[in-house]
Amino acid sequence: MAAPPDDCLARNDWICGEYLSTRRQIVVDAVLQHLQLTSLAVLIALAVALPLAVLARRWGWAAPPVLGATTILYTIPSLAMFSLLLPLYGLSATLVVAGLVLYSLTLLVRNILAGLRAVPEETRLAARGMGYGPVRLLLTVELPLALPAAMAGLRIATVSAISLVTVGAIVGYGGLGNLIYAGMNTFFKAQVLTASVLCVVIAVLADLLLLGVQRLLTPWTRTAHA
Repeated sequence: MAAPPDDCLARNDWICGEYLSTRRQIVVDAVLQHLQLTSLAVLIALAVALPLAVLARRWGWAAPPVLGATTILYTIPSLAMFSLLLPLYGLSATLVVAGLVLYSLTLLVRNILAGLRAVPEETRLAARGMGYGPVRLLLTVELPLALPAAMAGLRIATVSAISLVTVGAIVGYGGLGNLIYAGMNTFFKAQVLTASVLCVVIAVLADLLLLGVQRLLTPWTRTAHA
């Protein structure tokens, strides 16, 4: 009976340090692509969601169609979403980013709108009484007070995008999802586990980073909790 090989790669172990040492650059490139796709999609979604939420707050009649449209987009399965966008963007990174933007809109619009609606009406009246115009009122009063709810939506959207990026592996732009997809096809255990764990680590670190940013931008919430 032959002895098992000494190399964990040859044994195809789930946990294998040799995998990281021999394929470090491949893993680094996948992580960088994952971060690039996620950050770009979330930033674009935030830039679109903010004016939509403000319009829905200013004109109440706009809220139902805005929330309804973004909710419908969120219910579309990811594979179907990419298929619908394929004629527009082809097999490209833009296809993945566009899909992630549409999925992120629901979470961001709802939370930003909820934050704006939670601003006390007496606060708005007091600001108007001090001579604040609509733009100044929005930028210096409403948005800062809506920030905790908006940041909560941003955290959820970011973690969701980090997870959904992996689906982009079907078009070759999935970051760590590319490694997971290839590893599953070849039953490469170390690659599947390593890429999966890194996805979880990135999601946790991103959430903690945004939580720290939220605490820095909203010091009055720390005082209230204390």
